[in-house]
Amino acid sequence: MKLATLNDGTRDGKLVVVSKDLTRYCAAENIAPTLQAALDDWDRIAPKLEVLALDVEHEAVPCERFHEREALSPLPRAYQWADGSAYINHVELVRQARGAAVPESFYHDPLMYQGGSDAFLAPREDIPLGDVAWGCDMEGEVAAITGDVPMGVSVDDAAGHIKLLMLVNDVSLRGLIPGELAKGFGFFQSKPASAFSPVCITPDELGDAWAESLIHLPLMVDYNGEAFGRANAGVDATFNLAQLVAHAAKTRKLCAGTVIGTGTISNKGEDGGAGKPVSEGGLGYSCIAEIRMIETIRDGQPSTRFMQPGDTVRIEMRDEHNHSIFGAIEQTVVKV
Repeated sequence: MKLATLNDGTRDGKLVVVSKDLTRYCAAENIAPTLQAALDDWDRIAPKLEVLALDVEHEAVPCERFHEREALSPLPRAYQWADGSAYINHVELVRQARGAAVPESFYHDPLMYQGGSDAFLAPREDIPLGDVAWGCDMEGEVAAITGDVPMGVSVDDAAGHIKLLMLVNDVSLRGLIPGELAKGFGFFQSKPASAFSPVCITPDELGDAWAESLIHLPLMVDYNGEAFGRANAGVDATFNLAQLVAHAAKTRKLCAGTVIGTGTISNKGEDGGAGKPVSEGGLGYSCIAEIRMIETIRDGQPSTRFMQPGDTVRIEMRDEHNHSIFGAIEQTVVKV
């Protein structure tokens, strides 16, 4: 089942069921007005949405043309957005670039921060940037939307609480991160609003590509129209989404509509070392910081600049038949 939230002029938009090929939709307002309303009563509402999804596929109900540009993030705002760091290769590069070792605990105790969730960017909305010196970066990720999750949930049980999946551009302001972390209190100004894919899906939509709470497909990140990243989300993951959900719920329950991200998707190179750019036959990178770290390790300083006004990023994932699964995040950086 594929769901989206269309912009109807209200803060939370309207819930629609989208066809598998992302060409048409049917409003679900007679079942649930918003995605959050559906998640609040998922066990009762989901079967009704599944019936509507089947009708949409068979064109048994009146449908309208689906335009990704009209979609908000599936949850335009959420009760909670917590982002992990499932791909330790990314952390290893960052640490290596500054001559620091990765603490052993990072390999069994996930990193996680709580981001702002009161207003997400739409998937085709501009990225506002107040100052180029802030070091604007994209971060291509996968995220799960949970149902209600009990405190202390096991990893095995946490997998069952993952109701929906989507893609993320977790915008980061790299120039502000060191100063904030030095205060010992974590991210705030350095993590502005994120954007999510036009469509979220139930895990069963992925078939065999969904295994062990990971999506085993490449995440396609294009930067200024050129292939920048093709890292596989099912490879080199130290933690899967079920483990991240269980980690988040260790000391608190999670309410329905909690969003949990994987962190930047990052693959090692064929030799087990740092990956190569797509232009050199590698899988590239899901964020600019990673190639800058590799440049720093290799050359002593980075040469790739962070995003500037006018720069564009596109994040998408395609199935084995080259069909878009979630639609595409397409954003342009603008000076504000």
